[in-house]
Amino acid sequence: MFDREKVLEKVLVFIRKKAKRPVSFKEIRRGLGLNGLSTKELRRVLEDLEDEGEIVRVRKGRYGLPQRMNMVVGRLQGHPQGYGFVLVEEGKDVYVKAESMLGAMHNDRVLVKVTRRMLDGKSQEGKVIRVLERANEQIVGVYSGTNRYGFVVPEEKRICQDVFIPGRADKNARNGDLVVAAVTKWPQDRRNPEGKVIEIIGHKGDPGVDILVIMKKYHLEAEFPPQAWREAMQAPVAVRPDEYKGRLDLRHLPTVTIDNEDARDLDDALSIEKLDNGNFRLGVHIADVAHYVSGNSGLDREAQARGCSVYLVDRVIPMLPPSLSNGICSLNKGEDRLALTVFMEVDSQGQVLSHEIRESVIKVQERLTYNIVEAILLGEGVAEGRYADLTPDLQLMEELCGILKGRRTRRGSIDFHFRERKVILDERGRPTAIEIVERNIASDIVEEFMVLTNEVVAEYIYWLKLPFLYRVHEKPQQDDLASLREFLHNLGYTLKSGGGIGPQDLQKILARAEGKPEERLVNEVVLRSLKQARYYHQCLGHFALAAKYYTHFTAPIRRYPDLTIHRIIKGMLRGTLHGKQQQRLADKLPTLAEEVSRRERVAEEAERESVDLKVIEYMLPREGQIFDGVISGVMPFGIFVELANGVEGLVHISNITDDYYHYLEKQLSLLGERTKKRYRIGDRVRVELTKADLAERTIDFELVEA
Repeated sequence: MFDREKVLEKVLVFIRKKAKRPVSFKEIRRGLGLNGLSTKELRRVLEDLEDEGEIVRVRKGRYGLPQRMNMVVGRLQGHPQGYGFVLVEEGKDVYVKAESMLGAMHNDRVLVKVTRRMLDGKSQEGKVIRVLERANEQIVGVYSGTNRYGFVVPEEKRICQDVFIPGRADKNARNGDLVVAAVTKWPQDRRNPEGKVIEIIGHKGDPGVDILVIMKKYHLEAEFPPQAWREAMQAPVAVRPDEYKGRLDLRHLPTVTIDNEDARDLDDALSIEKLDNGNFRLGVHIADVAHYVSGNSGLDREAQARGCSVYLVDRVIPMLPPSLSNGICSLNKGEDRLALTVFMEVDSQGQVLSHEIRESVIKVQERLTYNIVEAILLGEGVAEGRYADLTPDLQLMEELCGILKGRRTRRGSIDFHFRERKVILDERGRPTAIEIVERNIASDIVEEFMVLTNEVVAEYIYWLKLPFLYRVHEKPQQDDLASLREFLHNLGYTLKSGGGIGPQDLQKILARAEGKPEERLVNEVVLRSLKQARYYHQCLGHFALAAKYYTHFTAPIRRYPDLTIHRIIKGMLRGTLHGKQQQRLADKLPTLAEEVSRRERVAEEAERESVDLKVIEYMLPREGQIFDGVISGVMPFGIFVELANGVEGLVHISNITDDYYHYLEKQLSLLGERTKKRYRIGDRVRVELTKADLAERTIDFELVEA
């Protein structure tokens, strides 16, 4: 049996480094000199590389590299009007016209031929020449049909084609039913995709159906496969006597968890002490999930497929079954728990002088919440009695947090300020209130300690030269910075020219905007100019954090990359990470990094959509009511107004009827032609809610005269 991965690598090396032009099958076979490899096996390897977009077959059956033939591989971001953009991991995104889609749909992985650069010099246009991976084998939508045939109108607006359902493939769905359709024929030319109804979710408007639709749309499964479930149920409910062996016993150490009030999966615990030399000894104790979830088990395969836990507005879809995530893996108060501990000696400047990573057993003394910790540190009375013994440690944590935060600020780390909305639901899932979640000292403590731990672990493994998963955030592209510079200039902010812009330059802009009417807008445009953070098998640094080394180590209950990293570290600590195992890891990690990055983006989209849905549902019965708000954005088509509870809606320019208004780009304002009335970011206005549209996920306001 041939080693597929080895042959794949040899083929790629040959085509990348030795072939000066597209090469034929015979030339590849002759160039590789692989004795004993059959023609069928080599053809299968080449087909696999084609499917992955690593190589492309062109005229006369020759094989070459896409990037050398003006082609790129990426994921298609569809648009309701039919066109799309191919998002390229490294390079500029490619605009694709509707007629150049070749049947590709939103989120498909595609191979695109770049046909021309756009006139602005910042974009490129292309056409899809091959769909490498389909992302929409099942589509969620609303059924509409007759006795003879029907259509499913996708809930995902970026899938712009309805799915044709032949008469006998509707599963007796009724008009208005929300259904899941399995695609049986992909779209071609002007022909819609064809499919069959495989599940009826419920009728639009029925209680609970809205969140189920989001789960189906993003392929989020609440239930675990039988094998994963059985394995989870076999895990012990308490640490067994034999599991203490070889571990550092830290059960005597005063240790606390600090989380949200409603958190159930507690990944991390903290301890701290002041050393005789005046330095801090910080202990960060992370649940040893890898002890209970072995590689290649049913549990592990399901965790990898999920990639991470998903926190929807009304429920958690965990990466691991609750018996693990809320049970033996969770660092629950008063229970012995297995952990991976990182001890760090930190001086008064925030420098880590030494560190130690150990497998340990801990016992959490107290389960604290952000609000309780803040109250203790503010001296609001709760420090007496139950929490009195913990107060000195929490004060030490506050002191160290300030030191670490100051160090990050000095090196230029970017600190964004966004108001987070939390929707309060009743027992039937109906929204009753929208609250703004404010950052406080407790959340800052946890954030700073986790960031420090992730940096220390990443740098330590980097210098050991072990295969690893890093959390990377690359420098923004010059085109994006140029657009940002122009936009900020219109707001009165100066961003220096040239390619030497670092995170500290962007942080200075954010600091200047703090407390000003345009603060939110400045934060948003700076964030949009940056690349998306992702997982990668090489250490590329983290631009926003101004960190040379960074990883995700601190949340193995809810993030698969962290679980993978724990396995690598445990293998290193035990001396079992040998040559062959390291090579298998090195081969596996690039693909894993790409997949868990994609699953993370899916989770973020689903979480955001679930919140937006309930926000609009909350506003529905308030149509016709008057609200005070602040202009949060000005565009040529109107102004965005944000209410005190964080709800944002649009006043379309066509609904401002007391004058003709013109958009002044440099002033980012609307100016009345006759009245000279001006609408600017930060202006306080009164608005009437005229429409909250659940289907379109939009909120429309009209201005009300004072």
